[in-house]
Amino acid sequence: MQISGSRTRLHVQLVGPVRLLREDVPLPLPRSRKVVGLLAYLALESSPQSRSRLCDLFWDGPTDPRAELRWCLSKLRSLLDDADRSRVTKSGNLLVALDLSDVLLDTREIEQLASAGLHAATSEQLVSALARFRGDVIEGIELDATPELSTWLTGRRQAFRALRVGLARELAERPAGDVDQAHARLEAWLALDPFEQHAHQSLLALLLSAGRRREAEEHLSRALRAFERQGLDASQLRALRLAAPRAPAPPASVQVVGSAPSAASERRRQGRVSVAVMPFSEVSPAEAGTNPLGPGLSDDVITRLAKLRALFVIARGTTYVLGERGIDPREAGRMLAVEYVVSGRVRRQGQRVLVNVELAETADARIIWTDELSCAGEAAFSALDAIVDRVVVAIAKEIEAAECQRALAKPPSSLDAWEAYHRGLWHMYKFRPLDNLEAEGLFRSAIRLDPGFARAHAGLSFTHFQNVFLDLTSDRAQQLDLAHASALQSLAADDRDPAAHWALGRALWLRGAQEASIGELERSIELSPNFALGHYTLGFVHAQSGDPVTAIRAADTSRALSPFDPLQFGMLGSLALAHLRLGEHDAAADWGLAAIARPNAHVHILAIAACALASAGRKDEARELVARMRSQVSGYDVERFLRAFRFDSDAEQLLRDSARAIQF
Repeated sequence: MQISGSRTRLHVQLVGPVRLLREDVPLPLPRSRKVVGLLAYLALESSPQSRSRLCDLFWDGPTDPRAELRWCLSKLRSLLDDADRSRVTKSGNLLVALDLSDVLLDTREIEQLASAGLHAATSEQLVSALARFRGDVIEGIELDATPELSTWLTGRRQAFRALRVGLARELAERPAGDVDQAHARLEAWLALDPFEQHAHQSLLALLLSAGRRREAEEHLSRALRAFERQGLDASQLRALRLAAPRAPAPPASVQVVGSAPSAASERRRQGRVSVAVMPFSEVSPAEAGTNPLGPGLSDDVITRLAKLRALFVIARGTTYVLGERGIDPREAGRMLAVEYVVSGRVRRQGQRVLVNVELAETADARIIWTDELSCAGEAAFSALDAIVDRVVVAIAKEIEAAECQRALAKPPSSLDAWEAYHRGLWHMYKFRPLDNLEAEGLFRSAIRLDPGFARAHAGLSFTHFQNVFLDLTSDRAQQLDLAHASALQSLAADDRDPAAHWALGRALWLRGAQEASIGELERSIELSPNFALGHYTLGFVHAQSGDPVTAIRAADTSRALSPFDPLQFGMLGSLALAHLRLGEHDAAADWGLAAIARPNAHVHILAIAACALASAGRKDEARELVARMRSQVSGYDVERFLRAFRFDSDAEQLLRDSARAIQF
């Protein structure tokens, strides 16, 4: 998406003080901050919102929030609608949205540029995008009607601040026309991120290369004093030697390099490791004709990996240039300073398509995962989409496993935020009291090292969730609050991360807010359709008191996406509950037995299987499971089992009847 300054009939500016312009003429805005906030919220969210959710967000206790919402929407219509076009739309009486498809919206164009990859943008596009920043999102207005709305606004502002820094950094690291232009770009980057040592080092290198030694010395002195005043580590700057270069930099084009840390280490510091997906090659290009599959497959893998938000994914423009030059994938990985590189080959055998995928570590060229997936017949193209889904989840899971193993091999005192987080994941998935406590400590360590690490906050929320769900605490109320608070912190750090919405969905379910929980879980899937945990937890919630058919579909999707997931037992247990509620007792028993056979299946999974077996008339097998439960947890009974879940009344009665039949 090219950001341009072309005239448009209607222009909505949200980055900075809110402005609305028609034919470049500013329009007066209502004095009500709720109207302005509603405009910003609907524009930024873009998807239809339920009236009940908007009332809950914007009004905390008015006598008639729906009437106030109707008034606010009427004000928005007077601002946005034309005689021949309605931009405030509704679906029935429930959903509200803004149709801004023909409107120039600054936030949308900035996000589209970023989502396509800043590496792929032209320098002119970066300059234009930076010019759109006039301050924070909806600057000058605080939306504090409810804590959730305040958290949403904080998260949005942090996200756009990070985008602004990323744009400035990308522009500053590109070749400039002359020294003055390079200097101005670096100063602009430092104005936004004044304690980024890489930027200081690059500016010092530029000044020295231009023979401006005195300016370099003055800048270094000012920077060191600023770091000291904030109590920050400036060891890299102190170690710098301002020696004059042997030759001045070429005047025509300046490339800022400096003595910065590696790109890979910088990305790891920001809470993500990096991966490059090289263009998939066609083994038999002649058979591909005018419709090669390789480029489309690798494009889809890049896009869907990026949506997971767990990895730094190199933009396709960069990897395609290297691919066209015939650069070997592992050599490309070293050139791009990424930790992992993905490559693939597509072969056609008549109507059959075979896709070979390989994931390798760059440092030692070690292959950590490889697979061959295939589809055939007329359904090949729709099946290719499922292949991409499988590849994306496998890459993310294998990298996560490799990072966990790397973190486990290091002394705990030497872990950085990324390593502490992955070591915490390893303990978290053990579902044992001491491991959960260890995971909590590691996630807290990761957050201390990087307070904006969204997934560390999400992991911390899950440990509090486990404390309540597995009955590991005597203070359930406090753990409920901590699970919810940590999930909100994750969302504030990165509200585009599906794991943040997943954590909040689980915490809301734990509080009994099922509708809100489902909304957050569905949002996690909207953000990343490949997010297996989002599908699983949606199935988990629906299996108990929602729609059991939806539960089966969601659980099946999560299993297809992540067949070796550490939460496989939960996916299978959700299937058992859903079939049990549908009256399909034999199927429920089979799924229950499959669930308890998976690693790390906890006592609640044994209880699900026992009740399913009892309902299918297999009482002897069920009683054996009751004995196993009580050997694991002394005094465990149906009341503790039911307290952990949120079953509707019919499901609860069904489970009580099954438990009574086996003395559980």
